[in-house]
Amino acid sequence: MELPVAIHRVRAGAEEFRVVRPGRPPTHAVLLDHDRHLDLYLDASAARTLAALWMLAARSPHSLIHLPVRANRLPAHGVPDDVGFPLDLVLLHHSLQFAPARWKGLRRRLGPGLPQTASLPEVEREQTAVAGAARHHRENHDLFHQHLHAETLFMTGSAKVFRETARHFLDVAREGPVYVPTHPRRPCYETVFHSNDGILGNAREIRVEYCDQWLP
Repeated sequence: MELPVAIHRVRAGAEEFRVVRPGRPPTHAVLLDHDRHLDLYLDASAARTLAALWMLAARSPHSLIHLPVRANRLPAHGVPDDVGFPLDLVLLHHSLQFAPARWKGLRRRLGPGLPQTASLPEVEREQTAVAGAARHHRENHDLFHQHLHAETLFMTGSAKVFRETARHFLDVAREGPVYVPTHPRRPCYETVFHSNDGILGNAREIRVEYCDQWLP
């Protein structure tokens, strides 16, 4: 799997940070904050990009993986009346110990970046999280933790938990375009980062939904 990316290196005081963005950020991708949970709406192309970014986060412990989507248009259907607050997304390894309060100033100084191509392993569709009681005996860093700052959701985790959960997006990319046209009465295909899955620490559930129609 190859993903065009833009690499940004930004100095903040004595430190230098490496920020990676997709070279072509998806336009049909929206992350909404609904207080008790988060909704992520994607078309098939955006879902494949998210799968690749999840894998990139797993192998890039010294980088901030930034998906700028908060200005994107909403899906044409399926969004609740209380739309929620649109957010950007940043994925990062727990060992980076990045303080989200520093993000706004860092983001302001990002330029066009250096184009590169990231070569990533294919996401295995049948890749599953550790089953049964073992899920609840994970190390704390093998759980996702979330922070919210500067209209951005920070998803912090280990390489293991990023690798294990990339399959959610591959599932949406493959099954959504097949399911939605054949179920007109309930054209909703989704997967969930669920609190019972043993992958969420200090984090809310995320509902990932396939959408094939978007507002102009």
